[in-house]
Amino acid sequence: MTVGRSDGRTVGLFGVLAYLSVSPTVQQSDVYAVLDRAATTYQTVSTLSADFTQIIVNPMIGAPDTTWGRLYEMRPSHFAMRFTRPKGDRVVADGRWLWLYTPSTTPGQVIRTKIPEVGTTGPNLIGQFVERPRERYRAHYLPTGVADVLRLTPLARDWPYDDALIWVDRATALITRLDIGESSGQRRVLILRNVRVNDGVPQREVTFSRPAGVRVVDADSARD
Repeated sequence: MTVGRSDGRTVGLFGVLAYLSVSPTVQQSDVYAVLDRAATTYQTVSTLSADFTQIIVNPMIGAPDTTWGRLYEMRPSHFAMRFTRPKGDRVVADGRWLWLYTPSTTPGQVIRTKIPEVGTTGPNLIGQFVERPRERYRAHYLPTGVADVLRLTPLARDWPYDDALIWVDRATALITRLDIGESSGQRRVLILRNVRVNDGVPQREVTFSRPAGVRVVDADSARD
């Protein structure tokens, strides 16, 4: 699932690219080899952390919304985006609940959603693109400088986005950037830097501690 904020920001990354012609070094027929390599590499990752820049482009609003912070992932169901700008905002999946706390826009409350026990990848921002990708996407290759860029189109019709571009680093086969065209019409870019894998993640980073006086709103109940 894609982790989101009530004001449109997400888990958490996506500017608009020009769709370029196929590179002579990677043929379209090899696109699934790149995707398979990224998927195989991801299966070796138990924890991941990275600095992130997130850019939301919504044509209905105007200027892009840019935020920064640190991302943490502990597979399979712990994840967090802790924002340094706006400071204090955070999205946390603690293995049972997904918490969206955005005091910069909605002070005094946190939105809580139960993580499904069954489904695709749970609160896994990166894994949703490289776990069983052949079963989920049609892939096309878009060339660029130091990374292989793949455009993924969901095969299922109920996905929350229409397409996604992923940057696969040629040296490490890790995803370093996502560019998602959401069904709402906005694009969401997540750029990762200083990526560290299998160095562990402090439990406190993927645990949500409710600040005193903050009201819990159950999103599942609200939908009912």
